[in-house]
Amino acid sequence: MTTIAVALTDRYADWEVALLMAEGRSFLGLDFVVATPAARPVTSMGGMTAMPQAAIDTLDPNAYDALVVCGGESWQTQDAPDISATIRAFSQRGKLVAGICAATLALARAGVLDDVAHTSNALELLETTEAYHGRARYRNTAAAVSDANIITAAGTAPVTFTAEIFRALGHGSPELDGYVAQFGQEFSASA
Repeated sequence: MTTIAVALTDRYADWEVALLMAEGRSFLGLDFVVATPAARPVTSMGGMTAMPQAAIDTLDPNAYDALVVCGGESWQTQDAPDISATIRAFSQRGKLVAGICAATLALARAGVLDDVAHTSNALELLETTEAYHGRARYRNTAAAVSDANIITAAGTAPVTFTAEIFRALGHGSPELDGYVAQFGQEFSASA
Protein backbone atom coordinates (compact mmCIF):
# COMPACT_ATOMS: atom_id res chain seq x y z
CA MET A 1 0.00 0.00 0.00
CA THR A 2 1.23 3.50 -0.83
CA THR A 3 1.70 5.54 2.34
CA ILE A 4 2.14 9.30 2.37
CA ALA A 5 3.27 11.39 5.32
CA VAL A 6 1.50 14.77 5.35
CA ALA A 7 3.25 17.45 7.39
CA LEU A 8 0.93 20.05 8.92
CA THR A 9 1.77 23.04 11.07
CA ASP A 10 -0.45 25.32 13.08
CA ARG A 11 -2.50 27.56 10.76
CA TYR A 12 -2.06 25.12 7.86
CA ALA A 13 -3.94 25.87 4.63
CA ASP A 14 -6.59 23.17 4.79
CA TRP A 15 -7.60 23.33 1.11
CA GLU A 16 -4.09 22.59 -0.11
CA VAL A 17 -4.04 18.92 0.88
CA ALA A 18 -7.77 18.20 1.27
CA LEU A 19 -8.23 17.07 -2.33
CA LEU A 20 -5.07 14.95 -2.23
CA MET A 21 -6.09 13.15 0.93
CA ALA A 22 -9.78 12.71 0.10
CA GLU A 23 -9.29 11.53 -3.48
CA GLY A 24 -6.21 9.49 -2.65
CA ARG A 25 -7.89 7.60 0.16
CA SER A 26 -11.32 7.23 -1.44
CA PHE A 27 -10.42 6.36 -5.02
CA LEU A 28 -6.84 5.11 -4.98
CA GLY A 29 -6.68 3.39 -1.59
CA LEU A 30 -3.68 5.43 -0.45
CA ASP A 31 -2.84 5.64 3.21
CA PHE A 32 -2.04 8.98 4.85
CA VAL A 33 -0.25 9.65 8.12
CA VAL A 34 -0.60 13.17 9.50
CA ALA A 35 2.55 14.46 11.16
CA THR A 36 2.96 17.73 13.07
CA PRO A 37 5.70 19.35 15.14
CA ALA A 38 6.03 17.34 18.38
CA ALA A 39 2.93 15.33 17.35
CA ARG A 40 0.70 18.07 18.77
CA PRO A 41 -2.76 18.84 17.38
CA VAL A 42 -2.77 21.78 14.98
CA THR A 43 -5.56 24.04 13.80
CA SER A 44 -5.97 25.10 10.19
CA MET A 45 -6.58 28.57 8.81
CA GLY A 46 -10.21 27.50 8.46
CA GLY A 47 -10.47 26.36 12.08
CA MET A 48 -10.22 22.56 11.61
CA THR A 49 -8.15 20.73 14.19
CA ALA A 50 -5.97 17.86 12.98
CA MET A 51 -4.99 15.09 15.36
CA PRO A 52 -1.57 13.79 14.24
CA GLN A 53 -0.36 10.21 14.24
CA ALA A 54 3.34 11.16 14.29
CA ALA A 55 5.88 13.89 14.91
CA ILE A 56 7.48 15.33 11.77
CA ASP A 57 11.02 14.94 13.08
CA THR A 58 10.54 11.23 13.87
CA LEU A 59 9.28 10.20 10.43
CA ASP A 60 11.30 7.31 8.99
CA PRO A 61 11.51 7.75 5.21
CA ASN A 62 11.76 3.99 4.79
CA ALA A 63 8.18 3.65 6.07
CA TYR A 64 6.69 6.06 3.50
CA ASP A 65 6.48 6.58 -0.23
CA ALA A 66 6.26 10.37 -0.01
CA LEU A 67 6.39 13.41 2.22
CA VAL A 68 3.89 16.17 1.45
CA VAL A 69 4.38 19.48 3.25
CA CYS A 70 1.24 21.61 3.44
CA GLY A 71 1.44 25.39 3.24
CA GLY A 72 0.01 27.80 5.73
CA GLU A 73 0.64 30.95 7.66
CA SER A 74 3.33 29.61 9.99
CA TRP A 75 6.00 29.05 7.31
CA GLN A 76 6.58 32.79 6.95
CA THR A 77 7.01 33.44 10.67
CA GLN A 78 9.92 33.08 13.07
CA ASP A 79 7.93 30.26 14.71
CA ALA A 80 8.16 28.07 11.60
CA PRO A 81 9.46 24.65 12.52
CA ASP A 82 12.77 23.59 11.01
CA ILE A 83 11.96 20.31 9.28
CA SER A 84 14.99 20.44 6.98
CA ALA A 85 16.50 17.21 8.30
CA THR A 86 13.28 15.30 7.61
CA ILE A 87 12.94 16.75 4.12
CA ARG A 88 16.58 15.94 3.28
CA ALA A 89 16.23 12.41 4.68
CA PHE A 90 13.24 11.71 2.41
CA SER A 91 14.96 13.26 -0.60
CA GLN A 92 18.28 11.45 -0.03
CA ARG A 93 16.44 8.12 0.06
CA GLY A 94 14.82 8.88 -3.28
CA LYS A 95 11.36 9.43 -1.82
CA LEU A 96 8.92 11.89 -3.31
CA VAL A 97 8.94 15.27 -1.52
CA ALA A 98 6.19 17.79 -2.27
CA GLY A 99 5.53 21.27 -0.95
CA ILE A 100 2.75 23.73 -1.74
CA CYS A 101 2.36 27.45 -1.11
CA ALA A 102 4.54 28.80 1.70
CA ALA A 103 5.67 25.24 2.52
CA THR A 104 8.01 25.63 -0.45
CA LEU A 105 10.03 27.74 2.00
CA ALA A 106 10.64 24.59 4.06
CA LEU A 107 11.91 22.83 0.93
CA ALA A 108 14.11 25.83 0.07
CA ARG A 109 15.54 25.89 3.59
CA ALA A 110 16.36 22.19 3.24
CA GLY A 111 18.24 22.86 0.00
CA VAL A 112 16.21 20.47 -2.15
CA LEU A 113 15.07 23.14 -4.64
CA ASP A 114 18.50 24.32 -5.72
CA ASP A 115 19.00 21.77 -8.51
CA VAL A 116 15.46 21.04 -9.73
CA ALA A 117 12.78 22.94 -11.60
CA HIS A 118 10.29 24.30 -9.07
CA THR A 119 7.68 26.93 -8.37
CA SER A 120 6.06 28.64 -5.38
CA ASN A 121 3.72 31.52 -4.64
CA ALA A 122 6.49 33.83 -5.92
CA LEU A 123 10.23 33.78 -6.43
CA GLU A 124 10.49 36.61 -3.92
CA LEU A 125 8.98 34.36 -1.24
CA LEU A 126 11.72 31.77 -1.69
CA GLU A 127 14.39 34.46 -1.73
CA THR A 128 13.43 35.47 1.82
CA THR A 129 15.58 32.57 3.04
CA GLU A 130 19.36 32.73 2.68
CA ALA A 131 19.46 28.96 2.18
CA TYR A 132 17.77 29.27 -1.23
CA HIS A 133 20.06 29.08 -4.27
CA GLY A 134 17.62 27.88 -6.94
CA ARG A 135 16.68 31.09 -8.72
CA ALA A 136 17.85 29.78 -12.12
CA ARG A 137 15.53 26.76 -11.82
CA TYR A 138 12.43 28.71 -10.69
CA ARG A 139 9.38 28.47 -12.96
CA ASN A 140 6.77 31.22 -12.81
CA THR A 141 3.73 29.08 -13.58
CA ALA A 142 0.21 28.64 -12.24
CA ALA A 143 0.44 24.82 -12.32
CA ALA A 144 2.46 22.49 -10.11
CA VAL A 145 6.00 21.63 -11.20
CA SER A 146 7.48 18.13 -10.90
CA ASP A 147 11.19 17.40 -11.32
CA ALA A 148 13.39 14.60 -9.96
CA ASN A 149 11.03 13.50 -7.17
CA ILE A 150 10.38 17.08 -6.01
CA ILE A 151 6.92 18.60 -6.57
CA THR A 152 6.09 22.23 -5.85
CA ALA A 153 3.04 24.41 -6.36
CA ALA A 154 1.59 27.78 -5.52
CA GLY A 155 -1.26 27.78 -3.03
CA THR A 156 -3.65 28.41 -5.92
CA ALA A 157 -2.76 25.06 -7.54
CA PRO A 158 -3.99 22.27 -5.25
CA VAL A 159 -5.52 20.38 -8.19
CA THR A 160 -2.36 20.12 -10.29
CA PHE A 161 -0.36 19.57 -7.08
CA THR A 162 -2.56 16.58 -6.30
CA ALA A 163 -2.35 15.29 -9.88
CA GLU A 164 1.46 15.52 -9.99
CA ILE A 165 1.72 13.60 -6.71
CA PHE A 166 -0.60 10.89 -8.01
CA ARG A 167 1.38 10.65 -11.27
CA ALA A 168 4.72 10.49 -9.44
CA LEU A 169 3.39 7.63 -7.31
CA GLY A 170 2.31 5.67 -10.39
CA HIS A 171 -1.37 6.60 -10.40
CA GLY A 172 -1.51 8.66 -13.58
CA SER A 173 -4.34 7.83 -15.97
CA PRO A 174 -6.58 9.32 -18.64
CA GLU A 175 -9.21 9.67 -15.92
CA LEU A 176 -6.81 11.77 -13.85
CA ASP A 177 -6.05 13.94 -16.87
CA GLY A 178 -9.78 14.45 -17.41
CA TYR A 179 -10.24 15.27 -13.74
CA VAL A 180 -7.56 17.97 -13.90
CA ALA A 181 -9.09 19.37 -17.10
CA GLN A 182 -12.53 19.47 -15.47
CA PHE A 183 -11.23 21.46 -12.50
CA GLY A 184 -9.24 23.70 -14.83
CA GLN A 185 -12.41 24.85 -16.57
CA GLU A 186 -13.02 27.13 -13.63
CA PHE A 187 -10.06 29.21 -14.80
CA SER A 188 -10.94 29.35 -18.49
CA ALA A 189 -11.98 32.60 -20.14
CA SER A 190 -15.55 31.38 -20.59
CA ALA A 191 -16.08 30.62 -16.88
